[in-house]
Amino acid sequence: MLTTATPLSQRTPQVTVEDLLAGLKPSFRFSEVSFDSYIPDPAHPSQGQAVESLRSFSQTVGTSASSGGFLSKLFGGKSTAAEQPAGIYLDGGFGVGKTHLLASLYHAAGAQGVPESQRAFGTFVEYTNLVGALSFRKTVEVLSHYRLVCIDEFELDDAGDTTLMSRLLRELADAGVKLAATSNTLPGSLGEGRFAASDFKREIQVLADQFTVIRVDGEDYRHRGLPEAPPPLSSNELEDFAAEHYPQAETVVDDFAALCEHLTDVHPSRYRQMIAGVDVLVLKDVETIEGQSLALRFVVLADRLYDQDVKIIASGQPFDRLFTEEMMAGGYMKKYHRAVSRLTALARSGQMGEQAL
Repeated sequence: MLTTATPLSQRTPQVTVEDLLAGLKPSFRFSEVSFDSYIPDPAHPSQGQAVESLRSFSQTVGTSASSGGFLSKLFGGKSTAAEQPAGIYLDGGFGVGKTHLLASLYHAAGAQGVPESQRAFGTFVEYTNLVGALSFRKTVEVLSHYRLVCIDEFELDDAGDTTLMSRLLRELADAGVKLAATSNTLPGSLGEGRFAASDFKREIQVLADQFTVIRVDGEDYRHRGLPEAPPPLSSNELEDFAAEHYPQAETVVDDFAALCEHLTDVHPSRYRQMIAGVDVLVLKDVETIEGQSLALRFVVLADRLYDQDVKIIASGQPFDRLFTEEMMAGGYMKKYHRAVSRLTALARSGQMGEQAL
């Protein structure tokens, strides 16, 4: 008999500002990674080059801000050759290890004496959630005391986020905070396909000016050389499978439809707390998501599940059919492809007993 915890669809966690700030650190999956544990693919030299660039950048964290800074550049001042960039930006496809590298930078700064209270690591949505909870001015005040701010999965989904992040990063750079980000999109191309990016050209350029871009090429390491994910199980065998293979795990059982309905009522900033303590998610009757709003919320849930290495055992549609063909080819396609990659890895882990890479 399978013993289960409260389903995700019945959890409504309350999240304080203190919780949001405390959560600005690498997740369980990336809590102990380092530059040394990143294994570059010899077929893609840019991976090794990215490691060395980030090692060098980590040595600038905590140093005094260069004279002139961003405002000098904005109003026509000339930067010297010795001036270090305010930020570094890892651009590349999903599954090339960008989050691993970003978390390694966070840990390297700690090894060089920068305390945890002066380092922040979070996804793009976590920073926008922080602004919503604290206010823009208070967020600037708090983060200006940090030496390093790492932003994972940087993306601009609407014009408001463009203006918000442009102002936030500009003010942090002015305060001498070092910035690091990962994305599947070059800084100058953020927002394309989602809103009238041309109307916000100046704000997007302001963002691009904060960073030195480093390209990271390669294949999706989560599936490199591995067999296809196993087909979904039937709904009536899910719980027996979980009981047999994970008798001691903290397991939750959810109907996919009920979980999706619940996601529309819970703000994405609470998803990390919603899955707290869960080892295995049994998901019944997965269906293709038709609505864009729900699909984007499920992307956030997929990221949180992957962060915490939650194994998935599912029935219904395989995860490569979770989103419609139009979504997989549209303006948010990179987010959806990343989510499919991560969910497939967690399903392979849950049903084949492999560790999710």
